[in-house]
Amino acid sequence: MEFPDKADSPGKTILIVDDTPANLAVVSDHLKGHGYCALVALGGEEAIARAEFARPDLILLDALMPGLDGFETCRRLKARESTRDIPVIFMTALGETGDKLAGFAAGAVDYMTKPLDGAEVLARIETHLALYTLRRQLAARNEQLQQEIAARQEIQAALERSNAELEQLAYVASHDMQEPLRMVASYLQLVAQRYQGRLDADADEFIGFAVDGAMRMQALINDLLAYSRVNTKARPFQPTDCRRIVETVLADLRVAIEESGARIQVDELPTVMGDATQLTQLFQNLIANAIKFRRAEAPEVRVSVEPVAEGWRFAVSDNGIGISSEYFELIFVLFQRLHGRREYAGTGIGLALCKKIVEHHGGHIGVSSQEGRGSTFFFSLPRP
Repeated sequence: MEFPDKADSPGKTILIVDDTPANLAVVSDHLKGHGYCALVALGGEEAIARAEFARPDLILLDALMPGLDGFETCRRLKARESTRDIPVIFMTALGETGDKLAGFAAGAVDYMTKPLDGAEVLARIETHLALYTLRRQLAARNEQLQQEIAARQEIQAALERSNAELEQLAYVASHDMQEPLRMVASYLQLVAQRYQGRLDADADEFIGFAVDGAMRMQALINDLLAYSRVNTKARPFQPTDCRRIVETVLADLRVAIEESGARIQVDELPTVMGDATQLTQLFQNLIANAIKFRRAEAPEVRVSVEPVAEGWRFAVSDNGIGISSEYFELIFVLFQRLHGRREYAGTGIGLALCKKIVEHHGGHIGVSSQEGRGSTFFFSLPRP
């Protein structure tokens, strides 16, 4: 057996298993001369015990040994959790294909035929140690990723619980506020009706401010209730005919349509899986906005749809005042308004509610627009 010059090798532990002491000595001296820590075993039982105790980084295993042969030794090593990942290289005089296949079947990573060549021994050891190191690094990284995923899942679960609690709190708070506020609004309206013109101008103005504030607070609470109910009071999804949904919405908006002279075009709409009540709110908010945020000319609104991979992509287009691109994301945030209340009435919840409804249905909502040239709000919904 000829050996090459000493090369730079990492200090790794190699277990050499052979029933011939002379072979053990030659291979052990060679490996030590190249920077390895060499352990030896004269048989299968001894090899298993030493591997269990020392946990070598690689095992060179003779196939033909009396008693427990190399193939069975390898199988037992691979059956133990503590040694199953240690790479095993067979070294044997058996050179038939069947013998090599038997070695691989037992769990070996490589096979060297005697007489051994020193350069080949080192090359194969270095290759499999590098692969073993890489596998351990990947296993450690995978474990770290699994821990990170578990931590994120815990955080996500905590966020979901927190959101659910906040939604329930918003629902309870706004629901319980309705009755006292309704009483305040009713009595303020009664005061306005009974004492309008009987007090001075300042009093009439103050009463008007109070009535307006109470009415706006009622509208805000109702919108908050609708927002909080998207998840807490949602109904199971069922096949829902969007054509009938839009017909209902247009009937509810009849007065606004007639007063504005709006022309509404509705394409053939499909049936989707969803909550009919929430989808009605969705279409009503988008169509009502298209009518409300209009220019001098009569509003022109179109409701269209096209098939996409995830289901259906709806669009509500108008010829209104449009939106600057810098506000495309902001408009879907709760309580965000681009215009004063004197210009356009509202609570700043409508588009946030639309976003929450669409996302509750597993879809996405967005907008494309140019100032002064109209807007198109698009959203996706699943097929039945």
